[in-house]
Amino acid sequence: MPGGPIATGGGIGANAPKSKLAGILMTSFAAFGGILFGYDTGVISGIKVMCDWLETFGKHNPSAYNTCNGYGISSSTESLVVSILSAGTFFGALLGAPIADIVGRKWGVVVACLVFAVGVAMQTGSLGIPLFVVGRIFAGLGVGIVSTLIPMYQSECAPKWIRGAVVSAYQWAVTIGLLLAAIVNNATQGRNNHSAWRIPISMQFIFASVLAVGMVFLPESPRWLIKRGRDADAAKSLSRLTALDINDPEVETELADIRANLKAEEELGEHSYLDCFRNGPNKIGFRTMTGVLLQAWQQLTGINFIFYYGTTFFKNSGISDAFLINVATNVVNVGMTLPGMWGVERFGRRRLLLVGAVGMTICEFLIAIIGVTISVDNTAGQKVLIAFVCIYIAFFASTWGPIAWVVVGEIYPLAVRAKAMSLATASNWLWNFAIGYATPYMVNSGPGNADLGAKVFFVWGSTCACCIVFTYFCIPETKGLSLEQVDILYQNTTPMRSVAYRKQLIAQDVHPAGLEGEKQRHVYEHEDEKV
Repeated sequence: MPGGPIATGGGIGANAPKSKLAGILMTSFAAFGGILFGYDTGVISGIKVMCDWLETFGKHNPSAYNTCNGYGISSSTESLVVSILSAGTFFGALLGAPIADIVGRKWGVVVACLVFAVGVAMQTGSLGIPLFVVGRIFAGLGVGIVSTLIPMYQSECAPKWIRGAVVSAYQWAVTIGLLLAAIVNNATQGRNNHSAWRIPISMQFIFASVLAVGMVFLPESPRWLIKRGRDADAAKSLSRLTALDINDPEVETELADIRANLKAEEELGEHSYLDCFRNGPNKIGFRTMTGVLLQAWQQLTGINFIFYYGTTFFKNSGISDAFLINVATNVVNVGMTLPGMWGVERFGRRRLLLVGAVGMTICEFLIAIIGVTISVDNTAGQKVLIAFVCIYIAFFASTWGPIAWVVVGEIYPLAVRAKAMSLATASNWLWNFAIGYATPYMVNSGPGNADLGAKVFFVWGSTCACCIVFTYFCIPETKGLSLEQVDILYQNTTPMRSVAYRKQLIAQDVHPAGLEGEKQRHVYEHEDEKV
C-alpha cells in the first residue's frame, strides 16, 4: 500500500546508551502518523456503501451497480471520490520537502495536521459531492506531507539501535489505521442518519490532534538544526534523543559526525533528476528504475482493491455481512505485518518478495476461479472465497507491504538518494491513484463498465506473476549490508547472483575504503555464485 516509510540519513546515537524512553517516544508519537494515513485511506471503503451516504450524495438510480433504497452513484463519481485522495497525497508528498526545509521536520508535521483537519472538516460538513471531493483533496495534501515528513524525522532522529523498529512501526501503524477504519465503519453503518458516515470521518480530528500534540513535545531534528546553523539547539535536541547530558563527549562526537556528514553531502554538489537515470559502473539508472517499478508492482498486486473496494466487492459477491468481513481482512493485514517485520532480517528481502509474489499469484487466480464458478447463494463457496482473500492479504502484509519500502531505502547511492526515493514514492502514489480511479470501471456493471466482478482477480493474478519475474531479475539481496556495500554489490554482480556475493562481502568484511579498482572488481571472481 502507498506512502510507506523511507529511511534516509545517517541516524544518531550510535554510541549512546540504549534509552528506552527515546525509543518509546519515537515509536508512539512519530509513528502515529501511520495511523492517520491508514485510517483516512481505509475509511472511504465503508462510507461509500452506507445507505445514508448514498441517499445524501447519490441520485435515485435503481439500475446503478451499488445502490441502497434505489439511490446510488455512478462509476465516475465513485472513481473520483476514492482516487482523489491519492492525487492530493501525490502533491502533498512533493510539498513535504520545501515545508521540511523551511519550518522544520517537527513543525512541518504540525502544519500537515492542520491542512488535514481542514479537509476532514469539509467532508464532515458536506452534503454534496463537490465539497466532499475538495475535502478529500485537502485531506490528501495533509496525508502526503505527513508521509514525507514522518519518515524523514524518524530517520534523522532515531538512534541506530532502534531505527529499524521505529521505521517498521510506521508501516505497522498504517495497517492499524486501516483496521480502525473498518471497525468504526462496521459500528456506525447501521445508523439511519448522517452520523453513520460523519462519525467515521470526524474521528480523524482525534488522530490529527494526537499526532500534532505529540510532535510538539518531541525535539526537532538535530540534522535540520545544524543545517540551519542552530548548533546550540541541535545539542539540546540531541541530548534529549540520546538521554545524555548536553556537555557529554558523546553528544559532541555525534554533533561532529552530523556536521561532517552534512559537509560531505554538500561537497557532492547538486544533482538533477536526470542524473538518476544515468548508467555507469554504479548502475544508477538501473537502480532508480528498480525502485520506481518496485513501487508500481506493489500497487499492481491489487491489494488496494481490497481496502478501497473490499466492502463493495464482498457485498456484491453475496456475502451477507460485508462490513464484518472487511474488519477480518484488516485484522489479517495488521497481524501478518509483524512476521514481515521480523522475517526481513532473518530470511532476506529477495527471498520474501519471491515467496510473497508466488503466494499472491496462486491465491488471486484461485479467488478468480472460485468467484466465477460459484453462485452468490453458495455459502460454502463464499467462505472459501473469503479464506483465500485472507491468505492473499497475509502474503502481501508479510512480504510486499513492508519489504518494498525497505528495499527502496537501501538501493540508492548517496549522491542521488533523495531524488531517486522521491521518484519511487511518486510512482507509488501515481499507481495508487490510477488503480483507485480505474477499478470501478473494471468491476461495475452497466454501460461503459467492464463488469469484471470477481474476474478482476485474473488481472491481479497476472500482475503478481509479473512480480515474480521482476523480483528474480531486478531485486538483489541486501540483508546485512551497509549502504556502501550495496554500492559494491551493484558494481560487481547481478541481482540473480547477489545472494552468494552478499555472503562473500560479509565474510570478508569488504568496505569501499579498503578496496581499489581492480581488487574491488575481482573480490568475488573465483567464488561460485548462487541465486
